[in-house]
Amino acid sequence: MPSSPHIGLGLRDAAMALAEAKAVAMLKRRDFLIGAAAAGLLPAATTRGQTGWPQKPVTIVVPFGAGGSADLVARMFAQHFQAKHGAAVVIENKGGAGGSIGTGFVAKAPNDGYTLLVGTVSTHAINPSLYAKLAYDVERDFTPISPLVRLPNLLVVSNKLPVNSVPELIAYARANDGKINYGSGGNGTSSHLCAVMLASAIGCTMTHVPFRATSDEMNAMIGGHIDLAIDSMTTIWPLAKAGEVRALGVSTPQRVATAPDLPTIGETVPGFEATGWQGLFAPAGTPQDIVEMLASEVRRIFSLPEIVTALQSVGGDPLPMTPDDFAQFTRAERVKWAAVVKGSGVRID
Repeated sequence: MPSSPHIGLGLRDAAMALAEAKAVAMLKRRDFLIGAAAAGLLPAATTRGQTGWPQKPVTIVVPFGAGGSADLVARMFAQHFQAKHGAAVVIENKGGAGGSIGTGFVAKAPNDGYTLLVGTVSTHAINPSLYAKLAYDVERDFTPISPLVRLPNLLVVSNKLPVNSVPELIAYARANDGKINYGSGGNGTSSHLCAVMLASAIGCTMTHVPFRATSDEMNAMIGGHIDLAIDSMTTIWPLAKAGEVRALGVSTPQRVATAPDLPTIGETVPGFEATGWQGLFAPAGTPQDIVEMLASEVRRIFSLPEIVTALQSVGGDPLPMTPDDFAQFTRAERVKWAAVVKGSGVRID
C-alpha cells in the first residue's frame, strides 16, 4: 500500500531534525576541542615545519662505526626528536677514511631534510687540510645546523704498559723510541692527529694502527694489541673507570669536572690542547625552515637535564648554536686545524 503523504512528510521532517541535531553536536564538539586545546587539556599535536616536514623517516648518517661518541650523541638526538615529531629517525653508520666516506655520501644526498649528518672536528675541520683529495667540499656542500657537544679527548694506555702518568709515559716512549704503537678511529680522525701531536711534542716516534671505530680500537687495547690512544672521553672514560684501560690525562686546557683528579696533558706538555666536537649538518640547499627547526630541536634536546647530566658524566658539554654561529665556528676550526696539520707534517693522498 502506498505511503500516506503525511507519513512521508513526517519522516522527512524527522530526518532533517536529526541531521540538524548532529550538526549542532559537531559544532559543540568543535568548540569544546578548540577550548580544550587553548587550555592545554589535549595532547599536543605532532609538530611539523611549514613544509609539513617530517612526513617520512629521517636518516642521520654517522660517518664512523657504531659505539663511538658520534654514534652516541646521534642516538640521543634521534630518540628525543622522534618522540616529539612522530617520524622515525634511522641512524646509519658509514665509517671509513676518517669519516670522509659517510660525509661524502650526505654531500650528494637530496637536500630535502631527510638525510642529515653528524659531522665532527675530523670531517669538517681536519680532513680538508689532511687529505689531498676529498669527495666533498665542506664549505660548498653542507649547511651547518648546530653543534651538538664539545668533547675532551682522553689519553689512555694498555694496562700492560708500565706507566702510570704522563711524565712516566714520556720517559718510557723516549727510552723505547719507535716501539710504542697507538690506535685511532681511522686515518685523519682527531684521535689520529692528537697522537701525532703528542709524539711530536715529546720528541719520539710511534706506530699508527687505524681502526674503523673507537669500539674496535678499545677492544684491541683491552686485548693487549695496542699500547696507547687519545680518543673521545665520552666513549672511553667508562672503560677507564672500570679498570679495563689506564687513563693518564685529558686533552682540554683545564681539568674536567667528572674527573677532577685526572691531570691535563698540558700540565706536563705545555700548550698541548685538542678538543673535539660534533654537530648536525644537512646537504647544501636544505630549506631554511627545516634548518631552523632542527637547530631549535638541538637547543631543546641538548638542554634537557637528563641529556646534560649524561654528557657531563663522561666529560662532554652541550654546545648548541644558531646555524650562522655554527658556520662561523666551523670556519675558525678549519683555520686552527690547518695549522696543526701543517705543523705535524701529516698528509694523506
